[in-house]
Amino acid sequence: MHERRVAVVTGALSGIGEAITSRLLDDGMRVAALDLSVPPGMPPGGSAAEPLTVYADVTDPTSVEHAIRAVSERFGRVDVLINNAGISGSAEATDCHTTPVDEWERVLAVNVRGPFLCTRAVLPHMLQRRDGHVITIASAAGMVAFPRRCAYTTSKGAAIQFTKSIALDYAQYGIRANAVCPGMVETPMTRWRLNQPALRSAIEAEIPMGRVAQPDEIADAVAVLASNSLSYMTGQTIVVDGGWTVH
Repeated sequence: MHERRVAVVTGALSGIGEAITSRLLDDGMRVAALDLSVPPGMPPGGSAAEPLTVYADVTDPTSVEHAIRAVSERFGRVDVLINNAGISGSAEATDCHTTPVDEWERVLAVNVRGPFLCTRAVLPHMLQRRDGHVITIASAAGMVAFPRRCAYTTSKGAAIQFTKSIALDYAQYGIRANAVCPGMVETPMTRWRLNQPALRSAIEAEIPMGRVAQPDEIADAVAVLASNSLSYMTGQTIVVDGGWTVH
């Protein structure tokens, strides 16, 4: 009997991360759910029906190392890392010249430093087994700049290039890296915009399919990658945006 594969999902307790965690569990994987909002005393879980929940601040190398160590001690392996934790920035993170420096650094810390630290922590486990897959949730904004979101757009472009760097450097060791680039998705992070009818209508008018995505639709793309069914693909971006970048 084959040992069940293990996936680590960051930002796993809400939005896209929650949907990914649920989907991978349904697909028979063992899942470690890393999140900044794991409450103290929350049962760790880790059964076939629920994830192992672990506190992790993806911007803090010590926190990340402790979290990955906890996953390794519980499951003995890490097959797939999903770098999902991300932020769009506050209302101040808009044009370059008006974005506060600390807000710029906060966005890049989560969206760029986070994937770096988490990937850096799991790579020794993957190198030992000469197998693994790093999946980073980037954004359509990393391909086509979102207006007045300088920090976010920059960070997601960096996430795509980070994916390509990992793919290039580690292919010889059996390790792959791919990115998933969602367009607008209905999550707690976007709800403040989508709850404004006029703004929602304007956003959906730019999407050929005429609607925003649901988190489960992004989880579908991640599940395909995590399944190993596309085992020859590495260094690529899968765009899930309802056709928005076709323009």
